[in-house]
Amino acid sequence: MRFFRTGEPEGPGRTEPRAAARVTAPWVRTRLRTAPGAACALALLVALTACLTAAFPRAVDRYEDTGLRRAAEQARPDRTGIEVYAPPPSPMESTRMREDALRPDALAGQYTEVRTQVPPPLVLDRDQSTYGVRTTQDIPVPDPWLPRPTGEPARVTLVAQAGLAGHASVAQGRLPRADDQVTSETSGLEAAVTTETAKALHIKVGSVIHAGSFTVRVTGIVTPRVPQGAYWSTKTILRTPALIREPAPSVDMYWVGTLLLAPKAAPALLAGSGKPERYWQLAPEVQSLRARDLPALRSAIASLEAGPALREVRREIDGPSTEFSELYGSTEVTTDLDDVLIAYDRLREDVAPLVAVAAFGTGTVAAVVLLMAGGLTADRRRTELALLRARGASLRGLTARLFAETTVVAVPAGALGLAAALLAVPEGRVGHAVWAAVAVTAVTCVALPLRAAAVHRVVRVHTGREDISSVRPSRRRTVAELTLLVLAAGAVESLRRRGTSGSADDLVSLAPVLVGVVAALVLVRLYPLPLRGLARPAARLRGAVAHLSLARAGRTSASAVLPLLALLTALTTAAFGGSVLAGVQEARDHAALLAVGADARVETGAPLPSGLPDRLRDAPGVSALSAVSVTSEAKPENGALSVPLVGVNPADYAALSSRTGMGAFEAAGLRAGTAGEAAPALASTATARMYGTRPFPVLLPDGSTLTVRITTVLDRTPAVLGSDFLVVNREALSPAAARPTAVLLSGTSLDGAAIRKAAPKAASVHLRSEERGRYVDSPLQTGAEGVYATAVAAGTGYAVLALFLSLLRTSPDRTALLARLRTMGLTRAAGRRLLILESLPQAVLAAVGGTLTGWATIHLLSPGIDLTAIALPSADPSSTGAELRTDALSLVIPATAVLLLAVGTGVGQAWWSGRRGSVQELRAGDAR
Repeated sequence: MRFFRTGEPEGPGRTEPRAAARVTAPWVRTRLRTAPGAACALALLVALTACLTAAFPRAVDRYEDTGLRRAAEQARPDRTGIEVYAPPPSPMESTRMREDALRPDALAGQYTEVRTQVPPPLVLDRDQSTYGVRTTQDIPVPDPWLPRPTGEPARVTLVAQAGLAGHASVAQGRLPRADDQVTSETSGLEAAVTTETAKALHIKVGSVIHAGSFTVRVTGIVTPRVPQGAYWSTKTILRTPALIREPAPSVDMYWVGTLLLAPKAAPALLAGSGKPERYWQLAPEVQSLRARDLPALRSAIASLEAGPALREVRREIDGPSTEFSELYGSTEVTTDLDDVLIAYDRLREDVAPLVAVAAFGTGTVAAVVLLMAGGLTADRRRTELALLRARGASLRGLTARLFAETTVVAVPAGALGLAAALLAVPEGRVGHAVWAAVAVTAVTCVALPLRAAAVHRVVRVHTGREDISSVRPSRRRTVAELTLLVLAAGAVESLRRRGTSGSADDLVSLAPVLVGVVAALVLVRLYPLPLRGLARPAARLRGAVAHLSLARAGRTSASAVLPLLALLTALTTAAFGGSVLAGVQEARDHAALLAVGADARVETGAPLPSGLPDRLRDAPGVSALSAVSVTSEAKPENGALSVPLVGVNPADYAALSSRTGMGAFEAAGLRAGTAGEAAPALASTATARMYGTRPFPVLLPDGSTLTVRITTVLDRTPAVLGSDFLVVNREALSPAAARPTAVLLSGTSLDGAAIRKAAPKAASVHLRSEERGRYVDSPLQTGAEGVYATAVAAGTGYAVLALFLSLLRTSPDRTALLARLRTMGLTRAAGRRLLILESLPQAVLAAVGGTLTGWATIHLLSPGIDLTAIALPSADPSSTGAELRTDALSLVIPATAVLLLAVGTGVGQAWWSGRRGSVQELRAGDAR
């Protein structure tokens, strides 16, 4: 592309050298100086988008890793620990060799070798890992001073575990000792016990315990420094004695405790009846576990339990041996860590597709807004670029210069957004974040050049009208739109049939955003029709403002398809995300209601004090209550089966049932009954199926009998959480059975402290609000909720941004028009109405269309969206599922924000134009 000096002749008549006539124009620097505002706005858009996209994979990594570590911590060391154990060498070996195999030096060397055989990425916690020798058979202790609950003697386990001094503090006495002279013939040993063992078994410093052939003197009582750590909790019997019950029909019980020997005393265990074994206790480093390493972790554990790693461990411990002994050696490895990983992976697979839906939706919205920004810039500079093409600029050179112009702004902004994401989310993989930021930057860099190349591939001076009312969509566009329609229909149908299962593909995850895209394309095609229909009636009005605004709205550039597409996609994404959050909250509220039966529940196993209901009624926040008597041992027909019988006040209980939606009924149908008449009763489906509608007697624990007849069948009732129940009028019961045992409270913002203060000490108090918080048991759930909350905020923000960019693009033209009209006598109020009415059609179309599209998307996809994995604990037996729910706020608030922005922009622009003056605006318009 060539630029010539002003006044110099062009063509063959020039006499100066060709090189001297050419001036290199600093394109990028000139453009940045000419439009610094546009450059700064683009940089801010790229930085924010790059920050969001780069932070997303790291945020997912962070909450997945935190969830895995939480799962490992909750599983406790007795499940996550890896135990390698082996019996002493064969009796065929010499006594000296067998004793040496149990000495600390030999065990320590094998412990080092075993650690080296642990495959990565499994990392061991060396501080909590240990080794030693222990008896596998509990040894009876005949000493009569030890507690005997049923006459059975207590039993002990002898353990010589390394590292006792570093993991316990001496509370009394001293640690046990042993020298190198201990052999299998040694019978006198020293031991220590934990404080819990000493308390339960009445052991003191200096006590002598006769365990089989051993005489063990207790030299100290120790306190574990980290009781819940793997050192003490892989085998909890090490620190806490257990009261063992014999299998039925025996009723015998006995205590089992642990005597902690010195490591050098291990060879002595060969002579006892405890059947000793060597063991190496490996504790995984919980903080090093990462969710992305799950396949490798499971493979490492499988290799340790029954694979190449086990073969190497056996070779190190059992020594050189034959191929048969390598495969079937005496050394074994056991752990439940793989079960913990499988359970966590199952939960992650349930949550991941739901997160993918939010990620694809927000990512698509961001991409559309970036493309829209490039398209609007190309449309704003259409005249400039057409002139350059007419003066001989090549398409390749023009595209290259536009690419360089955009790159200078986008690359630093993308790097800044990436740096902000890395600082905001310090955990997670860096590579994924870098690629996400690079993708945002690349889309931004190519949007303007590609759009300009498509529009200016042919040199044109004047293209005529290209507004949305006159330009007919091309065949290519029609084919593309039909293709998107088919893809959206297939994604919706697949999602409704398959749901968001672990096998859900990318097309299924794109279903919500595809519905929004298709709706946007349909609305763009329908957009001119209402404008044409309104233009004719508006022309007959006395004022020119309405007609002029509709005419200008109908002459909107055909490039308005991208702003509308961005608006509707963003609004649909925000509505879908808000509905997911609403469904999660509603599912938790419902589950908490089923678990409590009301907003609060106060109950005891015995009758409540007579004044308790009145005290609870005066508690802050209580609006109503229902006192009920629950008898769990009521036996219909004097049989062996018992059914919970609830005595209620019909009016209070009917109001509670109606308010909670749990088995609503008419209070008049639960009358007390007269003498000799069966009392009406409400019953569950199972109870009604068993006893029918005929009158039958019910034997109560106090010896009284009540004849009832089932008149109404309910699925559930607030007072009883199970599936079997009978509900009768409390007046039909005997005075003893009619006394309330529970009070069900209703109200908003209940004060739990005040309720507990008013309730008896023996009463249990359950609040619905506290029960709701119990359902969030994994960072996976809170992380997924955070992703959807971000999706709602991002969708709303991008919708506002899309409309703002669209209005900003046409702002100079509207300002110039307003200035011209003011010279013709247009008032400021009329000018303000003109700008507002001109921007409203697109905003109203986007707001109404986005609201309807979001509502339709939720109803289309709700059969295939299961939110149980996010809303409720996976192990909760009362989980009834969580469905997608329409959230009015997520539908209305973004749409309202779009309308308010359109009106506010019109008002602000009219006010600013009035301050500058018409002459200045006309000169600015002419310059443009």
